[in-house]
Amino acid sequence: MIMEALRGVLGAPPVPQGSWDREARFVSTAALRGTAEPPAEAAERLAVRLRAMPGIRRVDVRPNGFLVIGVATPGEIVDEVLAAPVAVRRSPAAVSPPPASSAAPWPDFPRTWDNPGFAVRYAYVRAGAVRRWARDLGVRVGAAARPELLDGPFDRAVLRVLAELPSRRESRDPGWAAYLERLAEVYHTAVERASPIPRGDEAPSEVHAARVRMGEAVRRVLGEGLAELGVAPPGKI
Repeated sequence: MIMEALRGVLGAPPVPQGSWDREARFVSTAALRGTAEPPAEAAERLAVRLRAMPGIRRVDVRPNGFLVIGVATPGEIVDEVLAAPVAVRRSPAAVSPPPASSAAPWPDFPRTWDNPGFAVRYAYVRAGAVRRWARDLGVRVGAAARPELLDGPFDRAVLRVLAELPSRRESRDPGWAAYLERLAEVYHTAVERASPIPRGDEAPSEVHAARVRMGEAVRRVLGEGLAELGVAPPGKI
C-alpha cells in the first residue's frame, strides 16, 4: 500500500500537494528531521529509496530539502482507508447523541445546503444509500475494484482530500470539522458529476464499482470524524 510504504521510508505520512488535477503529488519534510547531514543531501538519499518503490512516478528534490513525490495510482488510497483500523480516540460514550448544551460544531437545523453540518451528515448517509442503489442496479459491490479507474477529475478531487487523512490523524489539531466539510463537498460533487450509479440505459461497469468503493472510504472517514467530534453518525436523514 502506497501510503504505508511512503511512511516506512519517510518516517511520517507525507502531505498531499496541489489539486491533483493532472498529477497526484505529496510533499515531505522528512530530510529536515533528525539528521546531521545537509537537508539537500538527506533528501537525495531518501529520493533514491523512493524512486525504487513500485507505484512512484517521480521524486523531485527541492533546494530546501523538501521532497515532492508523484504517485502513479492515487486510487490505491481507497483500499488503505478501508483497510486501516478506525482511529477514534474518544470513548464509546462520546459518540452518543450530544445533549442540547453540547458544543457541537454544527447545528442540526436547518437541514439545507446552507448548513455545513447537514452536508456532512447527508454525505455519510448518501454514501451508504449509493452502495445499496448500486447493488440493486447490478454493480458488483464488494468485488475487487480497480483503483486505476478512479482517474477522472471529480474522482481525483475526492482522493485528494482522502489523502490528507494519515497526516491529519497524527496532527495535534486535525481540524476535523473543516476537513469533513471539504470531504463532503467533493463527494457530493462527484456523485452528481461522475455517478457511481448507472444512469438510464447505462450498463453497470467496473468504474461504477470503483466509485462505490471510494464512497465507502468516504463514509468510513466521515463516520470517524463525526465520532471524534462527539457527533453520532446518522442512520438516515
